[in-house]
Amino acid sequence: MSNSTDDIPDTVPEPGGESPRQESLIEYPSQFPIKVMGTKAEGFVGAVSMIARQFDPAFDASTIELRESKGGKYLGVTITVLATSREQLDELYRTLSTHPMVKVVL
Repeated sequence: MSNSTDDIPDTVPEPGGESPRQESLIEYPSQFPIKVMGTKAEGFVGAVSMIARQFDPAFDASTIELRESKGGKYLGVTITVLATSREQLDELYRTLSTHPMVKVVL
């Protein structure tokens, strides 16, 4: 018997044939909060809002929650979007994560 793990799959299909990665615990459509953190700088909140609106045309900027870091250097911005699919959320996270003003997306 070999000690190799090469023959063990990375993900084990669930009963019914779907892999765990394809399953979603989110019911669509639903209001979905996303926390975006970045350096506190002029235009940061506006940039996050603009991206949110690209993925949720009905996004209401008045629902944004802001939280400054203790030292005041960073800003946490919580946006709530109408999530309509896993693909939409994946693309939204990708777009936010690659923005130069964004440090972390949760």
